[in-house]
Amino acid sequence: MITHAIFNRPMDAEIPHGLDEAIFGMGCYWGVERLFWQQKGVWLTEVGFAGGTTENPTYEQVKTGTTGHAEVVRVVYDSSLISYNHLLQLFWENHDPTQGERQGNDVGSQYRSMIVAQNDSQLSAAEASKIDFNNRLAVDGFGEITTQIVEKTPFWPGPDDHQQYLAKNPDGYCGLKGTGVQASIPNPDPI
Repeated sequence: MITHAIFNRPMDAEIPHGLDEAIFGMGCYWGVERLFWQQKGVWLTEVGFAGGTTENPTYEQVKTGTTGHAEVVRVVYDSSLISYNHLLQLFWENHDPTQGERQGNDVGSQYRSMIVAQNDSQLSAAEASKIDFNNRLAVDGFGEITTQIVEKTPFWPGPDDHQQYLAKNPDGYCGLKGTGVQASIPNPDPI
């Protein structure tokens, strides 16, 4: 059994009643996971893969770009402490969602920008925020958002040694970089 390096919880722990789940792809998942584990109200983070056709893919398979999967981070959070809208704001502001099948130096479909909505509410919020942020990016001269928004699809955990990688390897690679454009997300924090 592997234990989360930050939260000291079993990685395969059942999600407690009352907590929610979100899945985001923003390029290389190491920096993305760190971004989310640093947020108040996040209960667990886990790197993995989603959006493809290969069942239970290995990292070696995904990095070839032939599985259809993207590197993603699963975020388990307490919505009474951090809202889904706040998570969306972090998502939009901390990567460049206009780059297509890449993020910076990381090139390939496995690095594409992606939101996996877990329910209709998340789907509506993600689509609305995409329209708004696309307009904000256009004002600053950026191209169209290429972020893929999909309804719930299987999440496959990444390798154990990739979980909380930047906590274990503080000087490890992190290509996470935003555009500098701020997102305007309604009610980003619970009241």
